[in-house]
Amino acid sequence: MAHAIGRDPSVAVLLPCYNEELTIGDVVARFRETLPTAVIYVYDNNSSDLTAPKARAAGAIVVRETRQGKGNVVRRMFADIDADIYLMADGDGTYAPEDAPQLINTLLTERADMVVGTRQGVTSDAGRTGHAFGNRLFNGLYKRLFGRDFTDIFSGYRAFSRRFVKSFPAVSGGFEIETEMSVHASQLKLPVAEITLNYGRRPEGSSSKLSTYRDGARILWMFAMLMKETQPLRFFGIFAALLLAASLTLMIPVLVEYFETGLVPRIPTWVLSVALLMLSMLMMVTGLVLDSVSRGRAEQKRIFYLSMRSARAARAESGAPHAKDRTV
Repeated sequence: MAHAIGRDPSVAVLLPCYNEELTIGDVVARFRETLPTAVIYVYDNNSSDLTAPKARAAGAIVVRETRQGKGNVVRRMFADIDADIYLMADGDGTYAPEDAPQLINTLLTERADMVVGTRQGVTSDAGRTGHAFGNRLFNGLYKRLFGRDFTDIFSGYRAFSRRFVKSFPAVSGGFEIETEMSVHASQLKLPVAEITLNYGRRPEGSSSKLSTYRDGARILWMFAMLMKETQPLRFFGIFAALLLAASLTLMIPVLVEYFETGLVPRIPTWVLSVALLMLSMLMMVTGLVLDSVSRGRAEQKRIFYLSMRSARAARAESGAPHAKDRTV
């Protein structure tokens, strides 16, 4: 493993879980074998099966989060746990714990704040046809709206720096949390990286907690809300353009008739077109004002992020010996 600091960083493995009794014991055991010095946390999200006792028996620290939803669990994890490196995965066994050193190595050598394990073969899994289409759709939409930093915004296998974790607001409540993470990194232009990893199938008897339509709609709503918060001029500009187009469609025939006859027989149409024009102007002004607010918020987020000491700086201040980057 590569190290960019004088001694090994502390690593926390984060496993949000809901009814994963069939796999969680094996996942925890494999992470303990792969990362023997890491502390493994399992946050049980109101499971009705034996997820918690099996995780505890395998050697994990188990904490219960009563607010339902992956986003709520991740927010609690990020607030509770202190470490230099955070590794987040799922408890269903679809992400291989043996790939964890590769994610950590990339985080250190690239000096990144987030490394995403993109899922190889996820779009060709016959058991996830609807999910595969949604992945292609939303990843394409993300690139158009927020940039080309990521090719798999829904991957749950990620490594984070302490800076990222402690500066991430984590507003989402459900599976849209990965989208929020990606937008946060793109907006602040944080150093990120991706590596392609194999993506496994769930074992027999285990089912996905992701609903294709319900969670797809929630993710789409999150896209809209994040666009409103990070790109308000673009967001409100779209509505302004639509209202302007509707206004002109109604207004032009009335104006043509007025210039030809000197009369305005369709008063209600004229009033409606003018109202739509005023709404269009209001939307545009709203976008301009909120764009300045959004830029100010982004600057504040960036300043707060920079105020967090990196692991390298923390060790330098603590007197730990400094070593040049090396690969073991």
